[in-house]
Amino acid sequence: MKLTIYDTTLRDGTQGEGMSLSLDDKLKLAKRLDEFGVHYIEGGWPGSNPKDMDFFREVKKLKLGHAVVAAFGSTRRANIKVTQDDNLAKILETKTKAATIFGKTWDFHVREVLKTTLEENLNMIFESVEYLKSKGLEVIYDAEHFFDGYKANPKYALDTLQAASKAGAVYLVLCDTNGGTLPAEVCSIISGIRKKIKTPLGIHCHNDCNLGVANSVAAVEAGALQVQGTINGYGERCGNANLTSVIPVLVLKLGIPVVSAKKLTELTELSRYVTEVCNMPLERNQPFVGKSAFAHKGGVHVNAMVKNARTYEHIDPKLVGNATRFLVSELSGKSNVLLKAKELKLDLNNETPETRKILEKVRELENQGYQFEAAEASFDLLMRRIMGKEKKFFAVQECRIHDEPLADRDVTSHPTVKIQTPDKKTRTTEAQGKGPVDALYNALREVLIQYYSIIQDIHLIDYKVRVINESAGTAAKVRVFITFRDEKDTWTTVGVSENIIEASWQALVEAIEYKLLKGEKI
Repeated sequence: MKLTIYDTTLRDGTQGEGMSLSLDDKLKLAKRLDEFGVHYIEGGWPGSNPKDMDFFREVKKLKLGHAVVAAFGSTRRANIKVTQDDNLAKILETKTKAATIFGKTWDFHVREVLKTTLEENLNMIFESVEYLKSKGLEVIYDAEHFFDGYKANPKYALDTLQAASKAGAVYLVLCDTNGGTLPAEVCSIISGIRKKIKTPLGIHCHNDCNLGVANSVAAVEAGALQVQGTINGYGERCGNANLTSVIPVLVLKLGIPVVSAKKLTELTELSRYVTEVCNMPLERNQPFVGKSAFAHKGGVHVNAMVKNARTYEHIDPKLVGNATRFLVSELSGKSNVLLKAKELKLDLNNETPETRKILEKVRELENQGYQFEAAEASFDLLMRRIMGKEKKFFAVQECRIHDEPLADRDVTSHPTVKIQTPDKKTRTTEAQGKGPVDALYNALREVLIQYYSIIQDIHLIDYKVRVINESAGTAAKVRVFITFRDEKDTWTTVGVSENIIEASWQALVEAIEYKLLKGEKI
């Protein structure tokens, strides 16, 4: 029996703080997860809200080609018949091929939460699984709080699994619901359970000790045949086991082909797609798929990477659809600059005098508060400026801005911008916007779009401000990062000043210049 991946981003993932998915969002993610190759997609809990029921109705129209969609719910309530339980009725109403139901494993929960007897809880598990199976469903049983329950009362925890197994569950999924179990415990307990129960076991881990991935991998090594988790580790509290880490570990480290090598190269794109649909921040340092996962900054590291990438990369990043990046900062040596120049297709070598000048300028500017490792577009422009390869698409001659009184809650900014255009004419424009940065961008765009139509393809997607020297109080310098996106790429620029408008203007102008430079190179 092969190992299966069970994705619960659409249900357990949405329980994370700040996560909310529309019906359209859930359908988009289901389609993409199916294309990637997960085996099960948990669509939601139909008994909890109308949106999840709508999902099960609409997902059938997608005609998924690979994944089985599962409806989620609990065992029947205490002291009623399965045929009278609304939750189980809602699961049947979805007409899915699979159902995942959870039940209590920990005797503490049975007494304190369900307020029923241990015997009645066993009946609830058995009858619920048996009932859904009799209706033709493939039933996966999630043993909630299994590891805590097993450590407290191993005989009763095992009895709950036996009840689900005898009723016909296809998987018994052991849940580390509180996320407090250690990998050695997971391995030992699963190895012992496998000797007593023949039904395939699964694992469902939460990440409260930052061990969700480690515990999932330990479970597989001990014989588990299903791994449940979420893309990017989304989920309640500290999240669930992160499938964007679990999957490449299984494929590349353990040699278990849960997805094909070709599909694995789509992992980074999948992670970022899910991030965008969920409107969640992109975690740069996420293993395998983060922008920093294969980024190198220290001079010693970069020097070694030039000789052999294996020195500081445990896999080829292309295997997961990611790429090596070389960062430049005050910690960098010549190797960083040369590799970055090569990446940008600029002609530099160790003997070129501009190499030293670039490095010295970076150190000077970072001492002033600039930071280029997160603003590679600004660094590209800096290198070209020092090498004499800069092209000026326009020149700003004057920029002023004034706002409506602060007492007016709907504050509107009104900038006046004077620009020398490519035809050597001076054009002055006024614009307005919701805040100074939006207003400045509108003014700049209004003039330049007449000369460079590609500007209409870009969108400002992120704006960050960081106080650099907090001890200076209101006179402190600020660092502003601005990120733009077009159809093919995203890029970030940086500006620094005691004046937040000036810092924003620096970053904004460079962002437009970089887009025009990209367009010219294309």
